Amino acid sequence: VQVVESGGGLVQPGGSLRLSCAGSGVTLAYNAVAWIRQGPGKEREREGVACITSYHEITYTDSVKGRFTISRDYGQNTVDLQMNNLDPDDTAVYYCAVGGDYCSENQCSRCDYWGQGTQVTVAS
Repeated sequence: VQVVESGGGLVQPGGSLRLSCAGSGVTLAYNAVAWIRQGPGKEREREGVACITSYHEITYTDSVKGRFTISRDYGQNTVDLQMNNLDPDDTAVYYCAVGGDYCSENQCSRCDYWGQGTQVTVAS
């Protein structure tokens, strides 16, 4: 099983990025999938940003509501995170995590599989 994130980079405040999480050896549609981020200097603190269940229930952390959108591409076996109106506080390593049936605190209920993370930096 492999989970791979892509799409990170450097963007100016107010800009947009689209992250993608691709699954290999696991069908993302049958699992809860979450985007979880870890900001700089926060080695032990990971924040669930957005989560989508196998039955398409979606949750977001309050700070990204109205700016981020999580979605599935069933044909590509991917889960994307569209991030608009980015703020420097969004700077973090973003991880895709997969597993379980439901979401809890914007994270998968049983995050069995993790990607390596992709860096998002918002700076002028």
